[in-house]
Amino acid sequence: MSDTYIVSSALSFSWPDQTPVFDELSLSVPGGRTGLVAPNGAGKTTLLRLIAGELRPTGGSVTVQGVLGYLPQHLPFAVDETVAQVLGVDRAIAALHAIESGDAAEQHFTAVGDDWDVEERSRAELDRLGLGDVALDRRLGTLSGGQIVSLGLAAQLLRRPDVLLLDEPTNNLDRDARDRLTAVLRGFPGCLLVVSHDRALLDEMDRIAALDHGGIRWYGGSYTDYEQAVRAEQEVAQRQVRTAEQDLKRQKREMQQARERAARRASTAARNLNDAGLARIVAGGLKRDAQVSAGKANETHAARVGDAQARLDQASRAARQDDRIVIDLPDTTVPAGRTVFTGEHLRAEYDGRPVFAGAGVDLSIRGPERIALTGPNGAGKSTLLRLVGGDQRPVSGTATRADGRVAYLSQRLDLLDPARTVAENLAAFAPALADAARMNLLARFLFRGDRAHLPVAVLSGGELLRATLACVLFADPAPQLLLLDEPTNNLDLDSVAQLEAALTAYRGALLVVSHDDRFLAAIGVDRWLRLADGQLTETAAPAGVG
Repeated sequence: MSDTYIVSSALSFSWPDQTPVFDELSLSVPGGRTGLVAPNGAGKTTLLRLIAGELRPTGGSVTVQGVLGYLPQHLPFAVDETVAQVLGVDRAIAALHAIESGDAAEQHFTAVGDDWDVEERSRAELDRLGLGDVALDRRLGTLSGGQIVSLGLAAQLLRRPDVLLLDEPTNNLDRDARDRLTAVLRGFPGCLLVVSHDRALLDEMDRIAALDHGGIRWYGGSYTDYEQAVRAEQEVAQRQVRTAEQDLKRQKREMQQARERAARRASTAARNLNDAGLARIVAGGLKRDAQVSAGKANETHAARVGDAQARLDQASRAARQDDRIVIDLPDTTVPAGRTVFTGEHLRAEYDGRPVFAGAGVDLSIRGPERIALTGPNGAGKSTLLRLVGGDQRPVSGTATRADGRVAYLSQRLDLLDPARTVAENLAAFAPALADAARMNLLARFLFRGDRAHLPVAVLSGGELLRATLACVLFADPAPQLLLLDEPTNNLDLDSVAQLEAALTAYRGALLVVSHDDRFLAAIGVDRWLRLADGQLTETAAPAGVG
């Protein structure tokens, strides 16, 4: 087999409404692990679907060498399907059991084929991904979202693919499940192409392919290496912009000076001609010659200005726009000795079953603490956030909150009115803020000009997060305790960086549920709690964090 597993040639694709996504994209993906990165909406998922054959290109071609496996971001499984059906082994296992019970019908041997160890291989693959206790006849409706993702990956690996495409495979996975998935992918022998916003997973890659303005730029090494390379490129690009700006100013200045000199010479020449008493026809000829000479000089300088402007435009395109959120939030400051929340023996129920063990959980939050709440999926982390925020009442126990506002950002980001614009929502949260101050604030959250007047319903995931943060952090009164539930889910890496910048400026207490260790380290988490088996315990920071 060739070292190149995926090849696209002049690949073009547009949606039915003629919205273009790719225009003659050329791509060659070798063996090993490749991470595909780009902002949301750039076409990463569309490209994977084209490679997988789910979409047909409007031009060009894409070919795959070998057996293809594809795990989409949203898995099309029915809740009444069994684990064996998802793995694609239900018929073979049923036939195998029939043969073992003495039924020698030919169709059973046909169904099994050469795959006599299908049940053992299925169990081994499930075990590798942390699903060793999941029965093959179990229905999907009884599994968590993270278990279904792991099951989907197991189904693809059972096919022994040469090429494996993964679209956001760590979404909905807790830390243990992420670690198992990473270990499995580390040993994958073929061509792995991963779309992900998970920086830890991307650091396992051999190379990064950055989808940029409809083309691919390749970077050797991990995502950390990619970030360093991009920073170096941007430093060079910014220097080139500054040089081009200075050159443009110089060329414009020299052109203006040349025009002024030509005007002075023309005025002086006219007076001299009058004083010399030359014949009108001779004087006219000399005047025309001077005008032609001045015109040519002006054209030369104009061409130089045009060239300088073109160099500036080219340098500006290479330099990224500064999309950092820069804010200060002094009103959110909480004194170090102040207790903002105390919960004693908090108990809650879900579907009539207790969420926490024994007498419940105790939790105290003091001063500007930054607390990470970790634990496996389904442990009750979101329930605990709702109890702290007051959105859910405990079955028993007491919850005491200090004076001051508590803000809760759920995974759904549903705080804003979708029918109102971003500016109108901010006005509702901060009515005392003047119009000019409101627009200036939104600009600092990257809603510049007309972007501030977009309806919330049309915002992307990253834009919705920024709008929600602006409204929550600058609400009247300012929040003293901020609760975040998996805030980086479904955000592209640029949006995660913007979120980190906003939370770095926040000076109140913070309780955040997240499986992203790098994000937690970036926002300065200084206390770690783990909720598992109904127990809430203090833990040390994970290795390499803090």
